[in-house]
Amino acid sequence: MISDLIFYAPTVWLACLLGIVVVRLAASGTTAERILAIDLLTLILIGLLALAARGDARPYVLDTALALALLSFVATLAACRYYEDRRPFS
Repeated sequence: MISDLIFYAPTVWLACLLGIVVVRLAASGTTAERILAIDLLTLILIGLLALAARGDARPYVLDTALALALLSFVATLAACRYYEDRRPFS
């Protein structure tokens, strides 16, 4: 009973946050706000993947979350650099 609550409460919370971030992404006006919203969206998805890995007891889902975190970091750096200099690399 309590273990189900510990699993489902964060899942519902992250799903609500996911919806809020999607609305914020749609309502954003500048490119910088969109970059931040997409970065936050991927962080929430990483959290949901980590919860799914715990709920299903499948370790490859956690590997997917780790790969998404690494790719998200690189993509955010590239997007911010492109936004600042209008070119991705020097």
